[in-house]
Amino acid sequence: MNWLREFEAEAERRRRREDPPWSRGARLHPDLARSVQRFQVGEAGDGANLIAKAAGDDGYLAAVKLFVAEEQNHARMLAELLKAAGVPTIAAHWSDTVFVRLRRALGLRLELMVLLIAEVVALRYYRALRDGTADPLVTQVAARILADEERHVPFHCDRLRAGFAGLPRAGRATVFGAWRVLLLGVAVTVAADHGPALRRLGVGRLVFVADVLTAFEAALARIRGDEPKPKPRHVPKRARPRGLV
Repeated sequence: MNWLREFEAEAERRRRREDPPWSRGARLHPDLARSVQRFQVGEAGDGANLIAKAAGDDGYLAAVKLFVAEEQNHARMLAELLKAAGVPTIAAHWSDTVFVRLRRALGLRLELMVLLIAEVVALRYYRALRDGTADPLVTQVAARILADEERHVPFHCDRLRAGFAGLPRAGRATVFGAWRVLLLGVAVTVAADHGPALRRLGVGRLVFVADVLTAFEAALARIRGDEPKPKPRHVPKRARPRGLV
């Protein structure tokens, strides 16, 4: 897939599309407001470190810059949503600080591995936010962000697939095993930290963690290059007429 073309097309669609109607206002339960505040901080990075690591591949670098712009637009929309609900943004949250420090200490491939964890968690979170609230503005903002995240995950997967191509199968299995452990720790932490908000959205902590793990396994399959196998079609046997041998 030509990811640069995909990101350019989305940037043009975003330029032509009107913003959500912020003046309508929004209603956010305090539990949801605190949760959205924390995700807003996580979306607000400048992406400078990732952009620097992507240097050397002009096409990928251009796509990464557009990816960062989409993440910054998420932060902007979440900030506007909080404002519409009469809730201030926050300057920092410990979870984002840990993620940023971990990512910056690593090379491109390992940074993308950490970033993919955040993106997979975001997939489930924004789906819950879209489907679990009756507020039209919250639903619209969550739907727009979710649509972007559904492109971001395969974008990172395709780059990581190329990055892991030269790694022996045994080494890759070891890395993927450690990666799963890290993902599980993050998913459990997010479920605990955002548990009250998730309950408000109708999603239990265990369901959230299980759904994140399922999405992560799908991402790993894409990185490995595994094609989904079609399920065998069940054809019921024709009943034998009674009285015939």
